Amino acid sequence: MKYIGAHVKTVGGVQEAPVNAYKIGAKAFALFVKNQMQWKALPFSEKTIKDFKENLEKYGYSVKKILPHDGYLINLGSPDKEKREKSIESFLEEAKKCEQLGLIYLNFHPGSHLGKISEEECIENIINALNFAIKETEFITFVVENTAGQGSNVGYKFEHIRDIINGIIDKNRIGVCLDTCHTYASGYDITTKYKYEETINLFDKIVGLNYLKAFHINDSKKGLGSRVDRHENLGKGIMGMEPFKFIMNDKRFEEMLFILETIDDTLWEEEIKLLYSLID
Repeated sequence: MKYIGAHVKTVGGVQEAPVNAYKIGAKAFALFVKNQMQWKALPFSEKTIKDFKENLEKYGYSVKKILPHDGYLINLGSPDKEKREKSIESFLEEAKKCEQLGLIYLNFHPGSHLGKISEEECIENIINALNFAIKETEFITFVVENTAGQGSNVGYKFEHIRDIINGIIDKNRIGVCLDTCHTYASGYDITTKYKYEETINLFDKIVGLNYLKAFHINDSKKGLGSRVDRHENLGKGIMGMEPFKFIMNDKRFEEMLFILETIDDTLWEEEIKLLYSLID
């Protein structure tokens, strides 16, 4: 069983996410637990928490099939001490909100050096931030997402992901999400069967498939190794449909979460059906 869904809206509150996921036939979903373009948010009311949990039960979603995403302002690797501390504070707030909702994952982009420190120093900042967040939370697993390498972002090499994991004290609290667009744009080809196997085997060798918790499923507007992060709807970008056939039929990824972040959300219901149709 593969659990396919999308990053759904939370207009009206986080309790609406399970409803919106159900409407498009999603077996899994992602959401923001607060406004992704703000540093802080009001605390959840007891009613919001209760309604969210009741809707999960009503529509049949296990917390294992939900992948919250952190806000876009957060940069755990920032070279600026004040901005890094602000990022950690916001990140920790989101993690605690997830735990209030009973959620067990928080997906995040690793961070950016902004051209002011080395990649190694940026990664060290990320490691320190994560170890602090793990210490300050109870049970949540932090799921690091690979990046396209746009601008000064780290995480575009599997080695970066490996180094982050290696620095985490409690490795039961760290996981990985592979974004197909980011993977391709960062230079790892998955468009032929041979290249797909080569890339997945390389990830296993460098990072370890045991850490893989989810995929973000996206086509790419830009080419292999472009290091430009531009998502596209499935089959409408440069990658085509072959990579998604390979992923959907990969027996190593049973019970995995597959979350659409394609640009036209009106196609998500159709794309979920399309992905299931690719399974032999």
